Amino acid sequence: MGAEQYRPPLFSVAPMMDWTDNHYRTVARIISKHAWLYTEMLAAETIVHQQGDLDRFLAFSPEQHPIVLQIGGNNLDSIAKATQLANSYGYDEINLNCGCPSPKVAGHGCFGVRLMLDPKFVGEAMSVIAANTDVPVSVKCRIGLDDHDSYNELCDFIYKVSSLSPTKHFIIHSRKALLNGISPADNRRIPPLKYEYYYALLRDFPDLRFTINGGINCVDEVNAALREGAHGVMVGRAAYNYLWNTLAHVDSAIYGAPSSGLTRRQVLEQYQIYGDAVLGTFGNSRPNIRDLIKPLFGFFHSEPGNNLWKRRADAAFQMKNITVR
Repeated sequence: MGAEQYRPPLFSVAPMMDWTDNHYRTVARIISKHAWLYTEMLAAETIVHQQGDLDRFLAFSPEQHPIVLQIGGNNLDSIAKATQLANSYGYDEINLNCGCPSPKVAGHGCFGVRLMLDPKFVGEAMSVIAANTDVPVSVKCRIGLDDHDSYNELCDFIYKVSSLSPTKHFIIHSRKALLNGISPADNRRIPPLKYEYYYALLRDFPDLRFTINGGINCVDEVNAALREGAHGVMVGRAAYNYLWNTLAHVDSAIYGAPSSGLTRRQVLEQYQIYGDAVLGTFGNSRPNIRDLIKPLFGFFHSEPGNNLWKRRADAAFQMKNITVR
């Protein structure tokens, strides 16, 4: 597989820890055939150390294409090995996380957004990834972190990474990160959006491709950004929390392609087939019913009865007599 076989990533769903797992991606792909999907970030060290159980972390169904594997890490040997181990799974692109502000990642882990302080290492890491795969590579980053938040510093990062490696695609979260102990949720809310940085990159690096991320929450806003010249738009929590309301319009409104024509009931019926097939397959009753239903909590967002659906579903999951069949 390769990225060139699919429509361009005008619309993509952001990699989100504990959210964009196999279950979410399965139902998302039933709804939209053209949205680009990303895995959760997988630490390179995890991939290397879980060689006996890689399917649990890396396997996905062929229907999920186009799909991007996002990895994180700060050890070149582990990054190289993780890339090699992922090759047989057939991802369409491999992305390096240079934007996560989580204390576990950017703090104790010393990767994620902290890598923006070392563009030379990121260039080397991207070269290592590219040398160990045949698919395109990309970087997801912030516009800066803490006091390292000037446009010139962002340009220095982009220039060095793209000069030292084959990286031609950058996904830009248009906020800086604050590494002073605030939560990842606050890092998506407190730092102001600076879209002007993103559009300046389009001007100053015409040979590169940039996807904008941050604060864009619906298809109308995606199309507005594309009209402004964005090469692509990445949507995060809105694509999860408002699953149907967002993804059901992507194919027709953004790609000009026919929609699937599926009703919500038909989507649920197809997803049930998947759920029945994978329930408990990894042992210890995982995935369980709660894992499988989690992506559907926002499926009826803004519809009458939505709150009742969520309450009853959540109450049902608390019942002790629900077992894996």
